[in-house]
This record gives sequence, structure tokens and C-alpha cells, in this order.
Amino acid sequence: MSTVQFIRDSMEASRRYTMHLLSDLRDTPLVQPTVNGGNHALWIVGHLATVEGMAIQGFMLNKPNPMAAHEHLFRMGSTPSTDPTMYPGFDQLVKMYDDIRTQTYALLDTLTDADLAKTAPGCPEQFANWFGTYEKCLRSQVLHPLMHSGQAADIRLALGKERLMV
Repeated sequence: MSTVQFIRDSMEASRRYTMHLLSDLRDTPLVQPTVNGGNHALWIVGHLATVEGMAIQGFMLNKPNPMAAHEHLFRMGSTPSTDPTMYPGFDQLVKMYDDIRTQTYALLDTLTDADLAKTAPGCPEQFANWFGTYEKCLRSQVLHPLMHSGQAADIRLALGKERLMV
């Protein structure tokens, strides 16, 4: 198996796991995981789409982020709000994420293992440790959904839902 195929398979597994947890929150997308707030499901989906658009389209390809119109809501460091009027709907955000992931997979289909060492031309210096090469940008899309899956699991527990094993 090539490294590019390994990355693709790992990206799919991490996304599938995280989206399984998040899909079960479709009807309660603004519930936060703690009494002190936190990232709710709507924010997590929008954030995953925004960061993938930033890392792949922006940093790797030096193109505009497809989530640019919503970036202020979901970028790193943004604070989730429980005001539903601030956000697109859950299904709309999932579609945006799916569309961005489809573009990422299409890009992966064009890459060789040697391409992974290429510098990401659109990556700002302050993000170089995490996103400075093609490999780092793609690796982030394996790890990032998994990081937020813990938040989705906590939201489910806050709602009294059963634990899911996927």
C-alpha cells in the first residue's frame, strides 16, 4: 500500500467515526458538552469543513477556502454560540464538509508518495509545524476529526445517550 493510500484510508476512517457520533446529534446540534459551554455538534461540523478547506485548498493549493463565507464562525479560536440564527443548518454544513472532502479525495488521486514532501505554498509561517508540507496538511485531516470526536462523545453523554462503539 502506498503512503497516499494509507492517508486516504485513515482520513476516511477518522471521518466515518466522527461523523457517526455527530450524526446522532442532528436533532440537538447546539447542545454543549459541559455546563460551562464547549463545542457543539453544529460548530464541530462547520469547523472540520473550514479547517479542511484551509489546509487543503488554502495551504496546499494556495486557493481560497471554500468555507470563506463562514470562516469567521468556525475558524480556529472562534467561540461557539448557541444562537441558531448564526449558523447554516446541520445538513447544509455536512454537505459542505462532504463537498470539501470530495475535493480532497480528488486531489489525493493525483498525488504520489514523493509529492507528500512538497512544501505547502499557501501555509503561513506560524502554521508550518502543523501544515508546512503536503504530508502535514493531509495528516491533519486524519487527526483533526478524531480530536473532535471526543467532544461529540461528551455531548452525547451530556444528553444521556448511550455510548456508541463504531
